[in-house]
Amino acid sequence: MSTLFFKRFLKRPFQIASIVPSSKAMVERVASKMDFTQPRVIAEYGPGEGVHSREIARRMTPDSHLLLFELDAALAKALERQFAGDRRVHVIHGDAASLPFELKRRGFASCDYILSGIPFSILKIEKKRALLRKTYDALKPDGKFIIYQVTNELRQHATVFQRDESEYFLQNIPPMFITVFHKVPFAQGGGRTSTKSKGRSRLAGVGAERSA
Repeated sequence: MSTLFFKRFLKRPFQIASIVPSSKAMVERVASKMDFTQPRVIAEYGPGEGVHSREIARRMTPDSHLLLFELDAALAKALERQFAGDRRVHVIHGDAASLPFELKRRGFASCDYILSGIPFSILKIEKKRALLRKTYDALKPDGKFIIYQVTNELRQHATVFQRDESEYFLQNIPPMFITVFHKVPFAQGGGRTSTKSKGRSRLAGVGAERSA
């Protein structure tokens, strides 16, 4: 954990959400939810010091793009310095709600994946649902919205997504729910389905039936 990350957590604990960045095991598990075999447009809400961002950038193809939305000015500047030599990475010091505008400004039609570690549980319900709708609209058909959260309460609000799957990942401090929301093409529509995955690790699935 960097000194900057710790200082920003102390200043804005509810915005940063966790005092410790994601573990290497969780970063790898989250990245495994994405297919990097072809060019992708990926957005990340609340990248913090960039532990997930670095892994995504490492796996992305040369013509992929990663948009990082960071509200904290100091963390945003640190991200800009960190990825200064990577033209695929775009750091936006601003609210994740500006995603549609930023996509249009850069000539991207939609995202393949959107990743989020921001604490949705502290957002007012109107803002939460508005961001979920913008996220859904910004995804291409078959796109995925991937979140890692201390609680799993967002599932009750993300009804715009047709399918989701969740696991409780213990190899992190604190343990996190990793949930993948799927945007299903209209032709494949129908009712929303929900599954709870035990994952590939024995520890990862323990407690997968819990929800907060």
